[in-house]
Amino acid sequence: MPAADLDSFDRAILAELQRDNLTPQRLVAERINLSAPAVQRRIKRLQETGVISANVAVLEPGKLGLSITAIITVQLVNDRPDLSRPFRQRLQQEAAVQQSWYVTGETDYVLVVSATDMEDYQAICARLFEGDENIRRFSTSIALERVKTGLQLPI
Repeated sequence: MPAADLDSFDRAILAELQRDNLTPQRLVAERINLSAPAVQRRIKRLQETGVISANVAVLEPGKLGLSITAIITVQLVNDRPDLSRPFRQRLQQEAAVQQSWYVTGETDYVLVVSATDMEDYQAICARLFEGDENIRRFSTSIALERVKTGLQLPI
């Protein structure tokens, strides 16, 4: 669904759901001045068209023993699809990789990784990078403090 096809009600619904996806549809309807059945139909359409791609719980890493957040930049020898595919597959399979971005510039990928401690971080790096001759180098920054995190998009 193109952004132009989203009307003000769709945008208001999305804003409400981004704040708290467990908000009852009747309450969303009250807040945006629309009927509950209309909100329900719109949410269903937003899900079917992929505007809403998932309904998830956002977890607190520290409460789960994940005390390290690492931002890793990765430079490949060659980013040809056939050569980078195995690396991409490892990224998809590695639960510790929270986000991965294929980017422009001097680096090819930026990863956000959660780990319990440095030993865990080293094991993650071994799984992702060791033995892959297409990895030129990787560099890690350890987050000292979380200033802002979130998944909310501007609407």
